[in-house]
Amino acid sequence: MKLKTLIGDYPVTRQFRTRTERFEFAQFQGSVASAFKRVVRDLEFDVAEMAIMTFLVAKAFGKPYRLLPFVVMARFQHPYLVSSEALSPKQLEGKRVGVRSYSVTTGAWIRGILAEDHGVDLSRIQWVTFEEAHVAEFKDPPNVQRAAAGKDISAMLLAGELDAAILGAIPTDPRLQPVIRDPEAAGRKWGEKHGAVQLNHLVGVKNTVSKATADEVYERLLQSKQAAGNPPMLPHGVEANRRNLEVAIDCAYKQRMIPRRFTVDELFE
Repeated sequence: MKLKTLIGDYPVTRQFRTRTERFEFAQFQGSVASAFKRVVRDLEFDVAEMAIMTFLVAKAFGKPYRLLPFVVMARFQHPYLVSSEALSPKQLEGKRVGVRSYSVTTGAWIRGILAEDHGVDLSRIQWVTFEEAHVAEFKDPPNVQRAAAGKDISAMLLAGELDAAILGAIPTDPRLQPVIRDPEAAGRKWGEKHGAVQLNHLVGVKNTVSKATADEVYERLLQSKQAAGNPPMLPHGVEANRRNLEVAIDCAYKQRMIPRRFTVDELFE
């Protein structure tokens, strides 16, 4: 049987996506993240790209997936927190900050940066979300409210209905500016401090997939990555990602998104 598979189109997955004899690739509207609810709610896929925070929350609620140590997206998140006015991170306390969903990975990384590097009290920010969490069982904290139906995060920000927002892409609108000063340099500094990169998306397999089949999937992913020139920002292998995953787990735990710090090895069991 073919493995039902959800994988986005990236340089490192492009060759993998040609393996039609082994995989049945899902269709989705917009970005691949739009289909993550199908992974963790409907358990639809045998092989699935998943955001790291979605995976950790899903694991906390017993969803039957395990990781493969293959990264399809990683980046430093500092440029994605923007405002239409000059605000420092500390000035976000008492303000309204938009984010697509509270548990999305970029949002979690940004909150961790604000708390750890800028001393921001996250409980004093009013978070405004636009959709529910990927994992249905996850409950937002009390300082989260839902925007009215039909509202757009960028439009609200430009209209002054939000003081800042965490966006999925760096905006090109000159009216918007990063809240974290010199975000590229701040990202490099964060990486040096933690000895890690901020993971976004990895690949998971359903627990019903045998080890032999999972090994086959992983090997084909590695071949695809090699064909793309082995980008260094996207490490593969458990040991190459151990520190990256430890930092991600710690980020989720400190924000009470997961009930305990998982060990890295647990994620692959």
